[in-house]
Amino acid sequence: MKKKLKIDSYNKKILSTLHLEGAVTNIELAEKVNLSPSACFQRVKALKEAGYFRNLHADINLDQLCEHVLAYIEFTLEDNSAPSQRRFVNRINDIPEIMDCMQLSGDVDYISLSCFPNIKALNEVCAYLSDQPDLRIKRINTRIVLERTKWFLGYPLAKLKWLDDEEFSGAMVSERIGM
Repeated sequence: MKKKLKIDSYNKKILSTLHLEGAVTNIELAEKVNLSPSACFQRVKALKEAGYFRNLHADINLDQLCEHVLAYIEFTLEDNSAPSQRRFVNRINDIPEIMDCMQLSGDVDYISLSCFPNIKALNEVCAYLSDQPDLRIKRINTRIVLERTKWFLGYPLAKLKWLDDEEFSGAMVSERIGM
């Protein structure tokens, strides 16, 4: 079991900074969070070992690097039993082009963000999954991304309630956007 750490103001600043700037050096990070480089390094190491972040990633410019098709794939299953869901999730996890998969409420059971080299490859994977009788997929809808107008730039950590906060001082969304 991973050791639980207190998420104090320094750890919040470290996580918030690393979340958006994964390539920051330890010295730059230490300056941003107002710690010595040694103390900062120890905290980052402890946070990682405790599982508060899993990895650091580069945000590559895919449009500049290769041809690709981004698509959302919606899956509706015939059977929503736990064994059926596990089979589906295990199969999806084996397909690297399906980068993200979330279970939803409503008339669609799962939605995934995918990246394929072309539409033919996307269709082949959808057909492969449809042809698996043990997955009991009722319907697959694909939605090709025509333009990505806003990129995921990190979670809005400053607006979320941290689990160890006594009070949450963030304003309601409706208050922040003037509703």
